[in-house]
Amino acid sequence: MVQLSRRQVLLAAGAAATVSLAGCGDGGDEKKDQNLSGNRSGAMDKDGVGDQFTATAPLSFSILYNNHPNYPLRNDWLFWSELTKRTQVTLQPVAVPLSDYEQKRSVLIGAGDAPLIIPKTYHPSENAFVSSGAILPVSDYLDLMPNFKDKISKWKLQPEIDTLRQEDGKFYLLPGLHEKPWHDYSLAVRTDILEQLNLTAPRTWDDVYTMLKAMKAAHPDTYPFSERFNKPNPGGNLLNILAASYGLAGAGWNFQHVSWDDKAKKFVYTYASVQYRQLLEYLHKLVAEGLFDPEGFTQTDDAARQKLASGKSFVISANAQSVVNDYRPDLAKTIPNAKIAKIPLPIGLAGPINPASRLENGVMISKKARDSKNFVAMMQFVDWLYYSDAGQEFAKWGVESTTYTKDASGKRTLAPDVNVLGLNPAGTKHLQKDFGFYNGVFAYGGRLELVQSFFSAEEMEFQKEMNSRKNIPVAPPFPFTDSEREQATLWETPLKDYVTQMTLKFVLGQRPLSEWDAYVTELKGKNMTQYMDLVAKAYDRYKKNHG
Repeated sequence: MVQLSRRQVLLAAGAAATVSLAGCGDGGDEKKDQNLSGNRSGAMDKDGVGDQFTATAPLSFSILYNNHPNYPLRNDWLFWSELTKRTQVTLQPVAVPLSDYEQKRSVLIGAGDAPLIIPKTYHPSENAFVSSGAILPVSDYLDLMPNFKDKISKWKLQPEIDTLRQEDGKFYLLPGLHEKPWHDYSLAVRTDILEQLNLTAPRTWDDVYTMLKAMKAAHPDTYPFSERFNKPNPGGNLLNILAASYGLAGAGWNFQHVSWDDKAKKFVYTYASVQYRQLLEYLHKLVAEGLFDPEGFTQTDDAARQKLASGKSFVISANAQSVVNDYRPDLAKTIPNAKIAKIPLPIGLAGPINPASRLENGVMISKKARDSKNFVAMMQFVDWLYYSDAGQEFAKWGVESTTYTKDASGKRTLAPDVNVLGLNPAGTKHLQKDFGFYNGVFAYGGRLELVQSFFSAEEMEFQKEMNSRKNIPVAPPFPFTDSEREQATLWETPLKDYVTQMTLKFVLGQRPLSEWDAYVTELKGKNMTQYMDLVAKAYDRYKKNHG
């Protein structure tokens, strides 16, 4: 089976490839709505690949803003003023806290109050808004987005893009585009403890178990592994990276009901599979032997960080930023000699894989934008900011000679007084907090060189290892009709709730894994079989219509 990461274009409902992107560019689906003569106010007459977008008159667009606690929104950021200087566009952010972003986004869209531009949307969450007509079928307007189309063609991203399509053949999300896959999340390990115990960094999940056993033997009063990232689902990151390693489509915060069995050429219910049982057996063994903190599936990030900083744990989930921004500063205050590093994703039953996708979270456009006299200009602006080389460099690095410099070879270096990701510790200003750049609302995707331009030597080694592994093939789509999606949604919620509940019970030993068969029967009682029949029907229909 194949695993698809949190950013992966997943096999979710409504993802159909009924029209190829090549067809779009040659008179395909975006050609169906070309009556834009009254919507060109402020737009450039000629807008090509690599052109600097500058509106012909000052414009203002509302945007839903995911307010990250690590760099809270400020109105005086250089990002805002410089963006206006370059494009004549002023963005009006509607700020929503990170913790409530998805819920507030749904409320705003449902009430018809959503801003025009709705970023930070992970596929397939756009599916919920398609049938209501609240968001725009952006594939109808690709001729207004030359940079987007160019990257799709140049990087041969058509198979991934096609998986975003709905039953009507259109897609409703403009995803972030990567030239190459980029996997980030794994485990961080106290390397000074490894040195004390004469251990090397674990390469497989079996090695992780052996390492934890040695840590427990040397420090019997600890739980060597205590976890964070438990929102919105318990065990959010840990279950997901384990699912990747076991060849499944996702779990935890990347909850995916179905996984593609590439050998059998069919979908299976993820949480009734042999692989998921093996995953739970592994986690239960860690808990039963005192190697994993039982609170680790539900505790807050702060609680997990405190345990790490106080020496009560030595292993925790991580991405590149959390190691630099969280764990090392925390440990420096409490255990100054401690060392911690992110290890490559441990290898499991699926073998050495890189589960990352080349697509990332993306942008929805409110349907009401289509009626604006500035609609064409807005789409040109979105295309420049999110998909042009210049826009992506601006969003990430900021303003040359102010936040960074560039040498003759094109290598970028942070300005002497600017820091981010610990790359310039002497810097007194922060690229995200003080300037608003390298902001997750705007800065993602791009050429491999740009994506890796912020990577430390340590992170480059991590990526070198991950890029040496085989990539995951794109799973085929199974587009639901509106009525099928409505029925599937009614089944998915109780199934997800029950799987989440039983996962914790199995792992924590509150229910013995000898009752696995009974659990699968209980899933069938919650319409698992009917759900899978619906998936198979949609998949077969797609195959029949499109080969």
